[in-house]
Amino acid sequence: MALPLDGVKVIDLTNVLAGPFCTMTMSDMGAEVLKVENFPEGDLSRRLSPKINDESYCFAMVNRNKRSIGLDLKSPRGKDVFMKLAAGADVILENMRPDAKFHMGVDYESVKAVNPKIIYASISGFGQTGPYAKKGGYDIVAQGMTGIMRMTGEPGGRPAKVGIAMNDVAGGITALYGILAAYIHRLRTGEGQYLETSLVDAGLAWMMWETAAFFGAGEVAMANGTRHRRSAPYQAFRTEDGYVTVGANSEKMWASFCNDVLVRPELLQDERFKGLQNRLANVDALQEEIEKVLVTRPTAHWVPLLDKAAVPGGPVYTFDETVEDPHIKAREMFFDIEHPIIGKMKNIGYPVKFSRTPQQFRSAAPWLGQHTTDVLGELGYSAGEIDALFADSIVYDKHRAKA
Repeated sequence: MALPLDGVKVIDLTNVLAGPFCTMTMSDMGAEVLKVENFPEGDLSRRLSPKINDESYCFAMVNRNKRSIGLDLKSPRGKDVFMKLAAGADVILENMRPDAKFHMGVDYESVKAVNPKIIYASISGFGQTGPYAKKGGYDIVAQGMTGIMRMTGEPGGRPAKVGIAMNDVAGGITALYGILAAYIHRLRTGEGQYLETSLVDAGLAWMMWETAAFFGAGEVAMANGTRHRRSAPYQAFRTEDGYVTVGANSEKMWASFCNDVLVRPELLQDERFKGLQNRLANVDALQEEIEKVLVTRPTAHWVPLLDKAAVPGGPVYTFDETVEDPHIKAREMFFDIEHPIIGKMKNIGYPVKFSRTPQQFRSAAPWLGQHTTDVLGELGYSAGEIDALFADSIVYDKHRAKA
């Protein structure tokens, strides 16, 4: 079955998470993604533990369906190989510091000279312009500078990082929809183009309610625990053995929650809780009254009652509990693959379910330089020329004897 991006050739010059997440998603949709990696280190995420047989599980998680060539981009012969690859590519994605690609001569204008239709995308910490453009930027830096760390955690506590690499993933997703839009434009006009985003820009773009509160009312969003800033009750509440989330954020659901879940109809007549604005103004008292009831029984008691009352809610899991949830399993959000070095391993499933073009697993993440010989052969290099490139350390394959 044909996939949406079948035949689209992508050169992946990225490291760690934002860029590799973007290209992984493209590869899942059928794109031919080639990772161009330095050596002997390769993608920086190859350092990350846990490792099995000296291969990083983290790297393997986000680089499925890709090929890898080990290439010295700083050497003239290595750059020559790259330009031959670029001449036949549709998309190039990079996440170097803004100046690095110019120093190596692999920037958009240089590539455009050999491939005018190229779609060239950059992800960086702060973007290609502005006073911070040359600064290095990691996910935690972006979380701090966008205010996210001040909005996360419990009131009065230390700034807290979101539990996942939120800005990295946001950067990858933002680059992805930018690339797809540019590709559609090229299909219509034949024009390639350059596009760029940053971890800071992508994170800010997700902050709709917080931005509205600031520009609409001068409110500076601060840490609020699990509570919603505009709705109540909408948070995690303590139970006898853990926590349960409740989203009774309409008058109808608030009534159902009081009558059918808490069996505390008198709360509906309490002046402190009549209407959304009163509940928000008295949210501490609201939590206290609700938890008086919820702490008497375990989470597993309350979730079915919430479901029966049509009030959105659920358990607050640790990740090992998430993996074992029957709904997660039914949605196939984790699946087994066979990796040539690691062996049997788990991968994250596909969050979009297509009716006609479902995403596909085709190959495990590559070892460093696994496809170097094949790629050079496809470019027209002879066996002798390939041997010479290896001998002169222009190209690399960590397990060449196994290739």
